[in-house]
Amino acid sequence: MDEKIVKKGNISIFIPHLGCPHKCSFCNQNVITGNENQPTPQDVKNAVDTALRRKGYEYEIAFFGGSFTAIDRQYMISLLEAAGEYVKNGSVNGIRISTRPDAIDEEVLEILKSYGVTSIELGAQSMDDEVLKANLRGHTSADVANASRLIKEYGFELGLQMMTGLYLDTDEKAIKTAQRIIDLAPATVRIYPTAVLKGTYLARLLEDKVYKAQTVDDAANLCTTLVPMFENAGIKIIRLGLHSSPELKKNIVAGAFHDSFGEIVKSRFMLNRILKYPPDDYEIFVNSKSVSQLKGQQKRNIYFLMEAGYNIKVTVNDRVAVDDIKIVRR
Repeated sequence: MDEKIVKKGNISIFIPHLGCPHKCSFCNQNVITGNENQPTPQDVKNAVDTALRRKGYEYEIAFFGGSFTAIDRQYMISLLEAAGEYVKNGSVNGIRISTRPDAIDEEVLEILKSYGVTSIELGAQSMDDEVLKANLRGHTSADVANASRLIKEYGFELGLQMMTGLYLDTDEKAIKTAQRIIDLAPATVRIYPTAVLKGTYLARLLEDKVYKAQTVDDAANLCTTLVPMFENAGIKIIRLGLHSSPELKKNIVAGAFHDSFGEIVKSRFMLNRILKYPPDDYEIFVNSKSVSQLKGQQKRNIYFLMEAGYNIKVTVNDRVAVDDIKIVRR
């Protein structure tokens, strides 16, 4: 008898820019979430009830988009009460929240625990204090470390988010940030290359030519260093790049945003593998599911290799693992 395949999913409830005491250099929260409305406990129930009608899924409720533990305490509790009922009756597996490192303490962790919160993500963004200060984050790297320690001590799954391409950041600083995040041993990490949005401090710095935005190519190249660092440490990368939305696209003025950023990073890995060999004639064996990654967006990898003196023959072979290639000199 075949076992039923159960998929995991999040029921996402977006919290706008409520309660956060800071407006960071990159922040235009309404654009990022595409939602300016303050959700009510009834909105939470409606979202969960709608999702539960879809069979074959195991769900967690996810409060994302803002600084959940920095919002009005009674409002936060009202949302948790609505969500917590579904944890108690077994309809969902738990609750995930996203918040700031300086909005975590023992009191709030006790509250979160009592309502069935299972996972907490912190927007660390950088572990370099100069970068944090320059981007108006309002917290330090020590705050990230302290909050991470507390979260793990209370038995929550820890997730950390980092950004690349912030004002005064460099590739070297980003690599050090990744290492310091690894030292904190989170279960998951998200990597968000900076998108410069209209109406933000970064947009003004860009206009004044004080800040140079990171490009998609530069961010992808940096991620070919960052991704193996996390993978080798056993830390799951659950997102590379911002989620796309019409509002986001309308408000981007510069930066490293692409609908398929994760695919671009995988493509860059393959290109770098080939470039370790000297220019010559090669046959590249690749899984049928990874051909587009090998060739790159609009065949950019192929054209780049041709200009660099490589003569490449691409051969599909599904015995090669997905996301991998085999290189043979002809």
